[in-house]
Amino acid sequence: MKFGRNLYLVVTGIVMFSLFIGGLAQWQNSGTGEGWRFAGYIQRWGPCVLMCYVVAAVGVILLGWYWFSLAGKITSIAYCIKQNKLNCIKPSANAAINALNEVIKERFDQHITHIDELKGQVKDLQIQIQLSQRREKNTEAIIYSIRDAVIVIDEFDKLLMANEAAGTLFGFDFRTSRHKLISELIDADRHKFVELLSHSRQTGGRATRQEIEFFQEGKPKTFDCIISRVYDQAERICGVVAAMHDITREKEISQMKNDFVSHVSHELKTPLASIMAYSEMLSDGEANDEQTKKEFYSVIQNQAKRLNRLIEDILNVSRIESGLIKVNKQPVSLTILVEEQLQMIKSYAEEKNIEIISQKPIVFDQVCADKDMISQVIVNLLSNAVKYTRPGGSVKIKTEVDEIAGLAKVTITDTGVGIPENELPHLFEKFYRVEANKNVAKGTGLGLNLVKQIIEKVHNGHVFVESKVGVGSTFGFELPLAAREAVEVT
Repeated sequence: MKFGRNLYLVVTGIVMFSLFIGGLAQWQNSGTGEGWRFAGYIQRWGPCVLMCYVVAAVGVILLGWYWFSLAGKITSIAYCIKQNKLNCIKPSANAAINALNEVIKERFDQHITHIDELKGQVKDLQIQIQLSQRREKNTEAIIYSIRDAVIVIDEFDKLLMANEAAGTLFGFDFRTSRHKLISELIDADRHKFVELLSHSRQTGGRATRQEIEFFQEGKPKTFDCIISRVYDQAERICGVVAAMHDITREKEISQMKNDFVSHVSHELKTPLASIMAYSEMLSDGEANDEQTKKEFYSVIQNQAKRLNRLIEDILNVSRIESGLIKVNKQPVSLTILVEEQLQMIKSYAEEKNIEIISQKPIVFDQVCADKDMISQVIVNLLSNAVKYTRPGGSVKIKTEVDEIAGLAKVTITDTGVGIPENELPHLFEKFYRVEANKNVAKGTGLGLNLVKQIIEKVHNGHVFVESKVGVGSTFGFELPLAAREAVEVT
């Protein structure tokens, strides 16, 4: 580079001197006196001027060659850098170019190392992003598969995520409602839930649990709502997760259990009270004659039987519902079972002057059933028909077979007091008794429930009832024929 600068200065000086001499020559040719005065000087210095022109020309050539060579080296270095091949740069006689080459190589190696480090970081970030996306998808898949309603909101009460159950419950499209205010997605009549979310986000603690009641399809629904706050790495609240479990059925079952215990306690107390009262009267000697004692004994015996039947019914219902009852199914004729139970109920019917109408046995009416259980069903239905039929009435029992449908049907029709239409759907509930007929006959309210449990749960049959107040009622059940069940099993 120093040589190039010196050469440049020399050539520039010679060119300037040559231009000066050339100017003097033009001045001479101008015709003025001063020009002619210097003409002699020019003629004397003519060879020197010529030599300056030659030297200037050689200097320009050398300068051009030098800069051309330098440009070639720089171009070569630039090409090697572009091709990422610094090893292809050949050493030069010019120390400055060699120094430049070394500096470029050193900086290039530093940048290559830095770029490799950045590439590694980028690769790690890409892996982390893929893992985060996979975790997010897995989290979404888990939330979407949960049957309970799940809602996730951020610190600004905007929806981040919700599953289909939540969308169905609150009436919004869970796929297109992201980043919308939760208060805009939930109806005003359910803003208690929105307020609970906001309150939980603003207060401390990790989780809040509360029961919330909504009306859905015109029916009250109770939900066990668990709200958990989400914290970031700095322990700041960044969102809220709410999970809502429908406990309506659990509440109903709990209430049914409470009602069951209450009814059982009441039903057990009634015969026990009679037994204790008459026992005390006997102990106190209030029965002075044999006739009175027999009446007291009869009352105690009847109440003991009633208590025993009640306990047996409760146990049978509990066994059937829990699936612990032993079932011994075998082919039996429904008509024969009906005839056997009629013999037991006829004396009771004769006492009330009630006519029992039956039919001739049907040959092919066999069903695969537990004989004792079906006998209990027939007794319960027959005894109810006689109990709620006025003296002088009748009870008709009939067996039918539908070979096409593969069913055997038993119907018991009475001319009793009848049942109001609005109470028919509740007849087979535990401890349910028709309010209007409570004074007609005594009962526990378990007989018809036991009938339904035996026919539908144990034998896969069907129970039905038809009734009209003041006209009478028809109770019945259907069971699959034994031949049909055998075909289905095979």
